[in-house]
Amino acid sequence: MPDAAVPASPARSVRIRDAELPDLDAVVEIQAHYAHHTVTTFSEEPMSVAEWAQSLQEKRSAAHPFLLAEQDGLILGFAYAGHWRRKSAYRHTVEDTIYLRPGAEGRGVGRALLTELLAQCEAAGHRQVIAVLTDDASTAASYALHVKLGFTEAGRLADVGIKRGQTLSTVLMQRSLGS
Repeated sequence: MPDAAVPASPARSVRIRDAELPDLDAVVEIQAHYAHHTVTTFSEEPMSVAEWAQSLQEKRSAAHPFLLAEQDGLILGFAYAGHWRRKSAYRHTVEDTIYLRPGAEGRGVGRALLTELLAQCEAAGHRQVIAVLTDDASTAASYALHVKLGFTEAGRLADVGIKRGQTLSTVLMQRSLGS
């Protein structure tokens, strides 16, 4: 996935919008990069378009936003909220996920996506948002973004994953919504 495809103009010209079925090829492409080349996600294989289509439908049914950042017709990233846990008492708590196309980092795209995601989660009545980040230098920008948007560290889970020959830990971050 070449970085040259990302427009050089700043994020102010980026449009945040709901994901639609025709966007899922770009979602697969972006997520596949992280699944195959990084430890930032514990997914070792990318999801298929069909799996993303099912996920999109499930999120819509549960009032969980699934957003895209688009500039000049190019999808620069996506973010969504999903169930934190499937037990009913967790129904007002969601987990956020955010991915940026390589080359789109450091331009405010992630901040725009996560800001809108949080606003939509709050409007849908969700009370808590959890972020689960790999405890690795590669997630430092995501950690900083979450802190800037009001998340605090809630805990760490040591040695819970193995990917690309590395034993990985996670950092749990949390933000309250509403009053």
